Amino acid sequence: MRRDTKYRRLLFSLRSYVTFFLLIAFIITCCMLLFLTVLGGSLKLTYTEDDIRLAAILTMCNVIFLSLLCTVIDAVRRRFMVERPVRRIAEGASKLMKGDLSARIKPFHSIDSEAGFDTIIEYFNMMAEELSGVETLRTDFIANVSHELKTPLSVIQNYGTMLQAPNLSDEKRIEYGRAITEQSHRLADLITNILKLNRLENQQIYPSVKRYNLGEQLAECLLSFESTWEEKEIEIDTDIEEDIFVESDGELLSLVWNNLFSNALKFTEPCGKVSVLLKSEGNCAVVRVTDTGCGIPPEVGKHIFEKFYQGDTSHATQGNGLGLALVKRVIDIVSGDISVESEVGKGSTFVVKIEREKNE
Repeated sequence: MRRDTKYRRLLFSLRSYVTFFLLIAFIITCCMLLFLTVLGGSLKLTYTEDDIRLAAILTMCNVIFLSLLCTVIDAVRRRFMVERPVRRIAEGASKLMKGDLSARIKPFHSIDSEAGFDTIIEYFNMMAEELSGVETLRTDFIANVSHELKTPLSVIQNYGTMLQAPNLSDEKRIEYGRAITEQSHRLADLITNILKLNRLENQQIYPSVKRYNLGEQLAECLLSFESTWEEKEIEIDTDIEEDIFVESDGELLSLVWNNLFSNALKFTEPCGKVSVLLKSEGNCAVVRVTDTGCGIPPEVGKHIFEKFYQGDTSHATQGNGLGLALVKRVIDIVSGDISVESEVGKGSTFVVKIEREKNE
């Protein structure tokens, strides 16, 4: 594309040179012909100073006339080829500044389009399209956040009201208090994840790269969920290759492992199985987290890393749909890759690939 643009500019320059050459040649030729015609019209062998002065004056008048004509032609050209595009671009920018994100500018495709106005218009329309998409995402984000915040707040409000009932048994009081605590934790996690995701998307978090043992980090993160898998009697199978080192941000990657382990244990039924595998493949360290949960349909898998997207609505109360969005953003920041392999009713496998230590 850049090469085509370069050739178009070259052709435009050659065309401009030829145009100005012909214009100047025409003016000079007219002036010379007028000068010679005036002198030759007297049919004299010798010319007096008055004859030469008259020819010069007429020639000068001709030059002034041709200059005026060129000025008028240039004014007309600027009117249609410069002022109109500038005015149209200004009107489009004004609409955009006033919040009309549907504003688009129609290209001119004029003879003088190589002057750059069509290019400016093309990029303006692309910018407007991008802003429109961002605004749609922002609106959806606010709507989803409002909904997610409203749900735990409603639960807390309801249980708080029930706690005020007279003659409430200690058993019910403890049950309601536990429900309020759980929803408070969920609300706190939601706000924390929103803040983290906002900082990640606004590039306010910069990777702190250091060398560390990836297998040890995986083991530490997995052990932090020991109470969860023991409570659900889930079998844990690990196959972690030793001495695999990476140069990355350990704190950011811990968000990835914690979210993947949390989801695997959350969606695995009691007495199920969760497997964690770490292997080296070429220049990459590959982590596979497999569960025997409900699985993910193909149409859901396409959106699984989007904010607030929850494929399994039966487990919607257990999460807020931000975990995998955080995971995807972190993996992008550390220049890694993540994918999901799943079969409905049999479980899912999340595969993360990260570049290993370069000097290994």
